[in-house]
Amino acid sequence: MSPRHVPASVTELQRIGLFGSLPGETLTALAQRMERHEIPAGGPIVSEGATSDRFLVLLSGLAGVWQDGSGARGVIRPGECFGEVAPALRIPRTATVTAMTACVVASCDRATFDELLRPLFTDDA
Repeated sequence: MSPRHVPASVTELQRIGLFGSLPGETLTALAQRMERHEIPAGGPIVSEGATSDRFLVLLSGLAGVWQDGSGARGVIRPGECFGEVAPALRIPRTATVTAMTACVVASCDRATFDELLRPLFTDDA
């Protein structure tokens, strides 16, 4: 991953179904805070058991999900979000996600997740 901050674009985030209900100003703020990461095929995205507060969205490519003891759990496709359990519950990663093809991932920290995205994961609607 690049040491410099490369933000995700509003256009990229508008393609994410989960973000469809966000007002324009919230989406703009989210884009400014989300970092883009290019992951080569076979590269790790998150590792089960690791401590991390990043929430992630797959912008392009395919990623595989694996859990120790359970094996392969599925495939993440462009537009799908993952990694919300760790920042939401403040626990270690519950699965390993590996790039099956070259991937572009956007991620944000727990503070951004809590401020802008946590309401999307509540049942209060």
